[in-house]
Amino acid sequence: MSQLKRTPLFDAYKEYGAKTIDFGGWELPVQFSSIKEEHEAVRTKAGLFDVSHMGEIEVKGPDSLNFLQKMMTNDVSKINIGDAQYTAMCYDNGGTVDDLLIYKLADEHYLLVVNAANTEKDYEWLMEHLHGNVKIENVSPEFAQLAIQGPKAEEILQKLTKENLANIRFFKFKQDVLINGKKALVSRTGYTGENGFEIYCSNEDVVSLWHEMLEAGKEDGLVPCGLGARDTLRFEANLVLYGQEISPQITPLEAGIGFAVKVNKEADFIGKQALKEQKEAGVPRKLVGIEMIDRGIPRNGYPVFKADEQIGEVTTGTQSPTLKKNIGLALIKANEAELGTELEVEIRKKRLKAKIIKTPFYKRDNN
Repeated sequence: MSQLKRTPLFDAYKEYGAKTIDFGGWELPVQFSSIKEEHEAVRTKAGLFDVSHMGEIEVKGPDSLNFLQKMMTNDVSKINIGDAQYTAMCYDNGGTVDDLLIYKLADEHYLLVVNAANTEKDYEWLMEHLHGNVKIENVSPEFAQLAIQGPKAEEILQKLTKENLANIRFFKFKQDVLINGKKALVSRTGYTGENGFEIYCSNEDVVSLWHEMLEAGKEDGLVPCGLGARDTLRFEANLVLYGQEISPQITPLEAGIGFAVKVNKEADFIGKQALKEQKEAGVPRKLVGIEMIDRGIPRNGYPVFKADEQIGEVTTGTQSPTLKKNIGLALIKANEAELGTELEVEIRKKRLKAKIIKTPFYKRDNN
């Protein structure tokens, strides 16, 4: 078995009782206390995640904007220095290479933050289509990343910096922020459906930052969180996961992230024609929320039926820690995707009743 990769925080996990698993070739914590406790902490107080496994790719040079416009489904020309943008990269047939964030660091200088398991693939895909005066570099080894998420995230992080965090609005970021004297890029983004920040720093600084943040947030209920809670949180907020809701076989339009697909932008991006046709004709499949009527938990890959016809399958499902209901996301035939429609999910060779409900399952109050 090949050696699993580890983040600089690996040794610190033990102190907090982490249970680790193999996640896309990385040895990462699935939980520290329990998934439910960590999930609850993020929804009501705050949680701290090590997301240093994420990939970072730098794109710079005079032709970097033109190049990214060709590679990305979103309109990269719309972002200014200090803006983050959610986007996707697609194959010619509209299937998804990856979903990612773009940070505009300076004119002609962008940082792409990609899914960990796709880092090499994404880098090769970009290199394969390289044109013009552009330099692409996989800078993942230079970065560590923490995410502090939850209603108390800003209050806790503010204790460690003189930077006025209230000025960093949603999908904006600030470079060279000093957190306890350590330089970081601080971005108001996240993958939990809660308010919070993602913090990009050096490998040398991340261990002390992890301890200092947990110490600063102790009285506010900040806890270390693993991949388990990260998954249940993003699922409740209807944030897609690569390999489940989106994949080379699933287009961004089918996955419900059409807001990040600008088929009317001038640039001829890869997959544009296929996505344009799909948009005009109407998507053949649609991602919907389902709630179980019968007792059972819908899991990834379980078939979904209407009468005796299989109309799709579950992409993610669990017992929602917030709603205390058995719910799932399912990719099904678009003509069966109406709210309230009754379906059946095959769980252990038994077909159990479910119905289509509204998503996101959870939306935070903006008060």
